[in-house]
Amino acid sequence: MKIDSSFSFGDQLDDIDDIKRRYVEFENQGFDGVVTAEIQNDPFLVVGMGADATNEVELRTGIAVAFARSPMTTAYTAHDLNAFSKGRFTLGLGSQIQAHITKRFSMPWHGPAKQMGEFIRALHAIWDCWYDGEPLNFRGDCYKHTLMTPDFSPKNTEYGRPKVVMAAVGPKMINTAAEVADGIIIHTFGTQKYIEERILPSIESTLAENGKSREDFDISFPPFVITGQTEEEFEAAKAQVRYRISFYASTPAYKPVLECHDWQDLQPKLNHLSKNNGWDKMPELISDEMLETFAVVGEPLQVAEQINKRYGKLVDRITLENNLPTTLLQQQMEIIKG
Repeated sequence: MKIDSSFSFGDQLDDIDDIKRRYVEFENQGFDGVVTAEIQNDPFLVVGMGADATNEVELRTGIAVAFARSPMTTAYTAHDLNAFSKGRFTLGLGSQIQAHITKRFSMPWHGPAKQMGEFIRALHAIWDCWYDGEPLNFRGDCYKHTLMTPDFSPKNTEYGRPKVVMAAVGPKMINTAAEVADGIIIHTFGTQKYIEERILPSIESTLAENGKSREDFDISFPPFVITGQTEEEFEAAKAQVRYRISFYASTPAYKPVLECHDWQDLQPKLNHLSKNNGWDKMPELISDEMLETFAVVGEPLQVAEQINKRYGKLVDRITLENNLPTTLLQQQMEIIKG
């Protein structure tokens, strides 16, 4: 299993020197990769700083919002980052939900599974043109790319196309990832039971239908983690994770995870609160049973043991919280890798 660090919720990414310093720190600590999420910053800019500051660690977006961009602009950016980092970049894409795409980004929405499938196929059609000399003639319902001249084709193609992995929660998106992507990012709002009973069977059947091998398909998962070196740190982590679980559980698209545990009746209650400024009341609806089902909970080394036990045979990569001292992080990584 590979272990990634991350730039994620709550990180302040407003100092270039600090971002580069942290990338170097993650690489020296022994992480296999660094994942950058698109929250308050453009993830590609942050990854570019990492490409400049490091030499070996893998660089990944997890996720960049696909539908906020076109396949062509994304193809250029991903190509550049992979070339600049000498083949270390993996493009992690997610759809976001309709309200954010149409109201925040003011971009069209065609349905997440269909649109994401087309988006990734369009990326590969563009890269087929650049790397293999194929004519560009992609015609879909959501995207059309039919023009590419030599002047606009990148020449630094020695590192090839980046890998593309895709975030998915529901069954249609899971199948789409297995059909068109090089891997899947299982949403943090996932559980061992949901991965075992819903995600893996869908992945394996879809891969088989498309003549693809599980060995060539990358499954990564950033689990919720509740830990700390002091009681104060532990309680702060618990409060933050309880809130995040309530936030995700309020979203209709994530209801299948709740249904797997017979908790689906909670979703409309949380959704109602989210639409009526009841954010502070939402965490109160998350029981301790739910908290311990969604999150690994305990002292730092206990958490590492739980991650190994729960997910060691299910996924290929884990994203690990990085707010612990280096010696403790390295002990955690040894336990997780078994």
